[in-house]
Amino acid sequence: MELKNYIPLVMEAAKNAGEEILSVYQSEDFSVEQKEDDSPLTKADQKAHELIVKALNETDFPILSEEGRTIPFAERKNWTYFWMVDPLDGTKEFIKRNDEFSVNIALIYKNKPVLGVIYAPVWKKLYVGGENLAAKVYTNQKTTVLTRKEQPLEITRILTSRSHLSSRMASYVLQFPKAEITPMGSSLKFMCLAEAKAEIYPRFSPTMEWDTAAAHAILKSNGLGIEIINQNNGEPLQYNKENLQNPNFIVKRR
Repeated sequence: MELKNYIPLVMEAAKNAGEEILSVYQSEDFSVEQKEDDSPLTKADQKAHELIVKALNETDFPILSEEGRTIPFAERKNWTYFWMVDPLDGTKEFIKRNDEFSVNIALIYKNKPVLGVIYAPVWKKLYVGGENLAAKVYTNQKTTVLTRKEQPLEITRILTSRSHLSSRMASYVLQFPKAEITPMGSSLKFMCLAEAKAEIYPRFSPTMEWDTAAAHAILKSNGLGIEIINQNNGEPLQYNKENLQNPNFIVKRR
């Protein structure tokens, strides 16, 4: 299957969803304390979800979205290809209005992410990549191909979650006393690794599969070759598990 044939559709879906989110985010009546009915947050992610689902329904693949997560495992375990969607990743950052949120769309094939698109609406940055594809970032009519540096890796910049800190993370970073710690929200942490703005991102607090799938596909692209590694077994993260929560993981530039 030619994955590149799906890229224009998914890019457009992510951008349209992002612009819908942005219209809510920048509205004058923005005020939300928690995710509840009719809040700006709920309006934003539901509108984004609907736009993405409408676009992806043009394909032959089923859809698993954070906003439609109730599909039984007995049904989805038989899927070969499917779309995994987080219409608004970084809900806490959206509420805090610090701009660090994104739209995530991934295509999964037999438990592995093979195509990923991430759109950061405020920054107008769109990331694309996947199996046997180059990883690219589109900004202001400029396209940049993302590659890894061909030099020894030194850990000088560590990424952490802005909203989900843990004592294990605090202990972990002590082994790099000279490293700069950079908190950030949503899947944009992974894209900092893709753009060589950091070397490592360890995670010791809960995430879901839709939080990582699109980023994982992009990181695995030709020229980057970065995996998100399960800290329990040293293997790449798997997708479409019965329990959709990810284990603790670590991501490191090669």
